[in-house]
Amino acid sequence: MYAVIQEGGAQRKVAKDDIFLADLLDEGKAAKGKSFTFDKVLAVGPGDGKSAARIGLPFVAGASVTVEVIDPLVQGDKIYIHKFRRRKGFKKKTGHRQSYTRVKVTAIKG
Repeated sequence: MYAVIQEGGAQRKVAKDDIFLADLLDEGKAAKGKSFTFDKVLAVGPGDGKSAARIGLPFVAGASVTVEVIDPLVQGDKIYIHKFRRRKGFKKKTGHRQSYTRVKVTAIKG
């Protein structure tokens, strides 16, 4: 079984036992092993290829995805930002690392 959830302004396809980086939960203070529920489920499918998926308008009624926190605070890859003005002698390089929470999907209901 799989589900398409809306998380952090993006859509993500998840299945049971998937591990992924979610936007920061509880400001990075979530306890390891704590459960969270994502209620914004856009689609739920059986995953067997025989049955059709249920598509929500915009969300599937009664569907939810439960995840468990594996690591409450994870740093993402560093992104570099270059600023440059031609003929002015201006160059600036800055960087940013986004904070995430690593979670594991424990159950898909719907």
